[in-house]
Amino acid sequence: MLPEPMSVRDQAYEHSRPLTMGNWMVTLLILSIPGVNIFMLFYWAFTSATNPNKRAYCQALLMFGLIAITLAGLVALIGELTQ
Repeated sequence: MLPEPMSVRDQAYEHSRPLTMGNWMVTLLILSIPGVNIFMLFYWAFTSATNPNKRAYCQALLMFGLIAITLAGLVALIGELTQ
């Protein structure tokens, strides 16, 4: 007997269900490894197979990083111009 196929709604729930504490611990462990963290941030932020909660988290981290780099560059530029 074949199992009953999942409905589109069930498939969407299966893909977007909340991450468990263990999933978050593994995610944070991987993001603490230098070099691997940058690659995984981009991978998780821009692949559709990633859980939407993790995808949004990685996109937010990348946005904060971009803002921090931009602000640091502006401070360095202003510091250089005022000397």
